[in-house]
Amino acid sequence: MNKQLYKKYNVAGPRYTSYPTVPYWDASPTADQWIDALRGALDKAQKDNTGAAIYAHIPFCESLCTYCGCNTRITRNHAVSNPYIQTLLKEFDLYREKLGLSGKKLILSELHLGGGTPTFLTPEELSNLLGGIFEHCEIHPDYEFSIEVDPRVTSKEHLEILKKFHFKRISLGIQDFDPKVQDIVHRVQSVEQVRKITDDARELGFNSVNYDLIYGLPLQTIQSVEQTVAHVIDLKPDRIAFYGYAHVPWIKASQRRFTEADLPSGDEKRALYERGRELLEAAGYIEIGMDHFALKTDSLSFATEQKTLHRNFMGYTSRNVSPIIALGVSAIGDAWTAFAQNEKLLETYTNLVNEKKIPIMRGHVLNQEDLILRQHILNLMTKMKTNWSSEQEKTEILSDVAEKLAEMKRDGLVKIEGTECEVTEEGRAFLRNVCMAFDARLIRKAPETRLFSQTV
Repeated sequence: MNKQLYKKYNVAGPRYTSYPTVPYWDASPTADQWIDALRGALDKAQKDNTGAAIYAHIPFCESLCTYCGCNTRITRNHAVSNPYIQTLLKEFDLYREKLGLSGKKLILSELHLGGGTPTFLTPEELSNLLGGIFEHCEIHPDYEFSIEVDPRVTSKEHLEILKKFHFKRISLGIQDFDPKVQDIVHRVQSVEQVRKITDDARELGFNSVNYDLIYGLPLQTIQSVEQTVAHVIDLKPDRIAFYGYAHVPWIKASQRRFTEADLPSGDEKRALYERGRELLEAAGYIEIGMDHFALKTDSLSFATEQKTLHRNFMGYTSRNVSPIIALGVSAIGDAWTAFAQNEKLLETYTNLVNEKKIPIMRGHVLNQEDLILRQHILNLMTKMKTNWSSEQEKTEILSDVAEKLAEMKRDGLVKIEGTECEVTEEGRAFLRNVCMAFDARLIRKAPETRLFSQTV
């Protein structure tokens, strides 16, 4: 990467897993408004025969990974699991009642278990959770069920339960294989632990194994990234998420275990990604959107070819399934026209569900401009281009997009032709910056506090 361009464009900005981005949500739905938005999305899903999605958040972890930005509850007390499962299933019952699904089956196209550590649950507990969900669902013919797992606490018995409930994909949190990096971020796991879970999953018939890797972690070097990627290539996962570490200690206090002096800085950090990408592409992986790679045989690659690639709070997915009904503490639901996030505090979430209240903490009802810009930013994130030639695709903020991107155009990062914007191959690294030119809320209300990580 051109170091001058890196320095010019490496500013704080959103990752655009949603639009509007969470800090700019300012129109939270009431419980009734949220249910209405979900009902409308379910009606559309029924007409289009696409089915709905469920995201279930399991917050528990036995130990704290200090790089983590997720909502977690650190505990070795496994007695917390069963009460939480029962609360989560009560929440699902509440949604079914409010949506008029009592006595009916929800057509389920996607299910994702995230965390935290979903395999903090024992195999029996995992079976109880999934059984409680599937009891009220009918599986769509074109389904995809996935789960995030920690290789340190995941057994073959876990995978056997998942296979029983039709799971096809697992995502393993790897981050880095270098012992020094693992130690400082408090995530120590061996290559052999990862190999065993990967081999067990394939033996059981899982058709997609994902590894999460992070670049920019403390003490990382070019050599350590090369070593990590070499192990990954040997294990050959079907897809890889290769994220930049977001250092936000003012939000996540656990990140204060190390200082900025321990972190690769400036263009040194980006060089870690560039070297990792070079090695992955040489091994046959295709760069998908931003920060993702996949083999040609993986559904993400097919989705890229067929122009169905989608992006949401879980990263890139092979298609857009709406609505996403979110279950569990801090989980975020998406009805396309509205977002809703559950209470982040476990005790508050539990109390609200037990009172038969939808446990929303915050959210956002999208206005017409939001809806238009959400689609344009999604187009850029998934197709690397967008067009606003028709009246339905236009809004006032787009009138000066060309002006906002003029310097990026001069630098060869975008092409602007009339009402079309296309990100060049060189501009892919600056995709977040391009999207910022379409972000009306960011433009009109620059953040007063530090909200975002660096874009490059």
